[in-house]
Amino acid sequence: MNKKLISLVVGARPNFMKIAPIVRALKNNSDNFSYRIIHTGQHNNKEMNDVFFRELEIPPPDVYLKGNGGTHSEQTARIMIGFEQECVKSKPDIVLVVGDINSSMACAIVTKKMHIKLIHVEAGLRSGDREMPEEINRILIDSISDLLFVTEPTGLENLLFEGHSPDEIHYVGNVMIDNLFYQLKKMDNYDFSSLMSHSLKSSLDRYGVFTIHRPSNVDSYKVLERIIKSINEVSKILPIIFPVHPRTRLNIEKWKIKFDSNVHLITSLPYMEFLSVWKDSALVMTDSGGLQEETTALGVPCITLRNNTERPITLELGTNHLVGSPPVGLLKLVNDILIDTKNNITLPKYWDGKSADRIVQILVRN
Repeated sequence: MNKKLISLVVGARPNFMKIAPIVRALKNNSDNFSYRIIHTGQHNNKEMNDVFFRELEIPPPDVYLKGNGGTHSEQTARIMIGFEQECVKSKPDIVLVVGDINSSMACAIVTKKMHIKLIHVEAGLRSGDREMPEEINRILIDSISDLLFVTEPTGLENLLFEGHSPDEIHYVGNVMIDNLFYQLKKMDNYDFSSLMSHSLKSSLDRYGVFTIHRPSNVDSYKVLERIIKSINEVSKILPIIFPVHPRTRLNIEKWKIKFDSNVHLITSLPYMEFLSVWKDSALVMTDSGGLQEETTALGVPCITLRNNTERPITLELGTNHLVGSPPVGLLKLVNDILIDTKNNITLPKYWDGKSADRIVQILVRN
């Protein structure tokens, strides 16, 4: 039997965390599959050094496209042109995209127009907010995918409601959680003692973690200023560690936004170092999608600074709370979380670290 070649599309750091378990599963099925990692270049690669790939135990990308910068349309067009050329050259049997970024959408369109089988991992997630570029990307990718791999029950419900055949949809669990559990097992082999973040967290009796990067939150002075005002208020009762995303830092500096002394700004961190910080925190405040899921898996309270979420399972379990953007009632919610000692979270079905294995076994049969 001939091996099938799978092109794995990535465009941003979270994509690599999602494909890492899939790469490991494909290696365990090397009789059936070979793979290529295609990095679209949507986000700058400055932090994607050798350490990053060693941490995730995946090889560097086989191909780098030039998809960075410009408007959404310009970026999408460049990625489509580059990916089409790559497909003509390598002739993949399957293209697998993860998540909801422009890279995934652009490569999905090229894939179907070239009559190549398209797989979407993390399918069916919906925020209901079509002003989010990611929501448009999710809908478009799902509408043309041949196989749809779902992380939570609402994803299954959404896809069936939109008219997809049950034969196309597979509830397999969450590859982001696969990666989280895999990396946790390795933490005892890491020495964080010489790192600034370790010294900082060790100096704090109890602390929260804050991350923010979405354009809707950081590209408006009024919104960002009000968010930081709320964070400053929280820091009076709970010190905050704030790894600053490059996009966010530019606007903080441009607008000269001020922070309370209990908000500790540090550079954005590699995956393992960041995990070592937030897993021991009292709570996380974020606008990230993946972090809502990861905190749920470890039972760390999460507060999401958005008006909606495409990951409602985290709200249903009570590990995640929406406060809007700018946030409303953030200080009271933090107070409530800090005095609530309950920690009896039941993880969603299939959030067991084996989602990638399920995906590959389904691909073997299809």
